[in-house]
Amino acid sequence: MTRKIAGSKRKNTNSALKHVAHAALPSKFGKFTIHGFAGHGPMEEAVALVRGKLNGKAAPLVRIHSQCLTGDVLASLRCDCRAQLEYSLKKIAKAPSGILLYLPQEGRGIGLMNKLRAYELQDGGMDTVEANEELGFAADAREYDFSAQVLKQLGARKIRLLSNNPEKVRQLESSGIRVVQRVPCQPRVSRISRAYMATKKEKMGHILGGL
Repeated sequence: MTRKIAGSKRKNTNSALKHVAHAALPSKFGKFTIHGFAGHGPMEEAVALVRGKLNGKAAPLVRIHSQCLTGDVLASLRCDCRAQLEYSLKKIAKAPSGILLYLPQEGRGIGLMNKLRAYELQDGGMDTVEANEELGFAADAREYDFSAQVLKQLGARKIRLLSNNPEKVRQLESSGIRVVQRVPCQPRVSRISRAYMATKKEKMGHILGGL
């Protein structure tokens, strides 16, 4: 087993956040405003789709979604990423206010090429956690301090979070975001992705029912 080289959960508190641009973004899910943000660290970029008044009385509904080329774009059935993305956009479109924050954290933070290497190991019998660790990474190398910075700049310091991941809640709250409610994000998924989902539940502590 190689040494883990990611996932230390260190916060980058020195990052300077820049609001790059914003524009109208009509979609099949509804009308959003798209915002671009950039910092100085690796993978410190984010796109935010925003609806409604974010600092109003009701906490906005927020989804922090990690980029998944194979799922989001190529409609892979190995994971539930595209299903979660579309489910979240539908929910946010119906809420009084909300944000979908889209981050370049492919493969739980290990990058696209390493994710494909992990897929190859999974085809040989490993689960997602075992494959990441065999490559020398943590099971989940993502950090959410940059996400918290973006939410604060948007005026969303108190949120309802669409997530099954308790670690995401913990990190956001430690970075100054108050998560007043964790809203389950569990759309229907394919039979093919059930083993993937079971690994998230059993080895990563994700809160998932019906498995």
